[in-house]
Amino acid sequence: MKFLDQAKIYLKSGDGGRGCVSFRREKYIEFGGPNGGDGGKGGSVYFVAVENLNTLIDFRYQQHFKAQNGQHGMGSEMSGAKGEDLIIKVPVGTEIVANDGETILADMVEPGQIYMAAKGGDGGRGNTRFKTSTNQAPRYAEPGWPGEEMWVWLRLKIIADVGLIGLPNAGKSTFLTAVTKARPKIADYPFTTLHPNLGVAWVDEKELVLADIPGLIEGAHEGIGLGDRFLKHVERCSVFLHLIDATSENIVQDYKTIRKELELYERKLTEKPEVVALNKIDSLTADEIKKKLSSLKKVTKSPVFAISAIANMNTTDCLREIAQYVPMRKHKQEEDAELKIQETETAPKKSWSPLD
Repeated sequence: MKFLDQAKIYLKSGDGGRGCVSFRREKYIEFGGPNGGDGGKGGSVYFVAVENLNTLIDFRYQQHFKAQNGQHGMGSEMSGAKGEDLIIKVPVGTEIVANDGETILADMVEPGQIYMAAKGGDGGRGNTRFKTSTNQAPRYAEPGWPGEEMWVWLRLKIIADVGLIGLPNAGKSTFLTAVTKARPKIADYPFTTLHPNLGVAWVDEKELVLADIPGLIEGAHEGIGLGDRFLKHVERCSVFLHLIDATSENIVQDYKTIRKELELYERKLTEKPEVVALNKIDSLTADEIKKKLSSLKKVTKSPVFAISAIANMNTTDCLREIAQYVPMRKHKQEEDAELKIQETETAPKKSWSPLD
């Protein structure tokens, strides 16, 4: 399945049905009076975050979503049927952004999270509603209220434990292949990876979700190369694995380039835990490895590992170091979930559900 992390779609909630103008005409009833029913309410448009989706590719083939209109009112004081709600399923981690491209309407980060994007229009009142002592035969009713319509952007930010970052050809895809069952494209030229890839690694009975982010270069935050389109996918990671090509002539500059791009894109990203891996050491001598490790340790306080993804050297030790940072995030999520449950128990109960 092709990966798509951004889509623009049109939403339209249902219009309310118009009220009915009707009068009773039964035999032997001298004064019938009005009996027009109300129109039904239009359906609303909801977004629901689901776990079994990981791309927005479905929205490439369908961009217009319209909820059902409410039915018109009828005689005998029969109200029109309510329009059916439209439920749009999106992957967990999807941001719903207004048409201006900046205003975030909702951030769907929890499975089952629901957001009402467009409310259905109310139905019009029938002529029965307008009967008074001075106007006992009203001959008018309200039209239904129109539903809401808008264009919104859907932006998917991958939710992963570990973000693999580094310059092109640093060996990120090779590392993902070595430690998971993912099979991304691997080649000996830059920008082999054109979209993020996910893989699940196990170390000491702990599960780690790794995201291979397409190679960054200097100026990526300004749109150079693949640009900042994929930088957003590292925002939700709890730890970075910064891979550096050991065969590069200036590994210190390579390291600083990526760190600078992270800082220019979002300063908070530089505060996340980081593990540095000097990759492709199978191509170097022992003295060269020692010298380059020493150079890296002078410019970073993060743990530094010498690995070879293609030869599967020291990759397990590297994963063990990374795994130390993941439980902290998961533990915090559990605490937040418990706090939400407590708040729900003390909050006033609601007697309706958007999915009813």
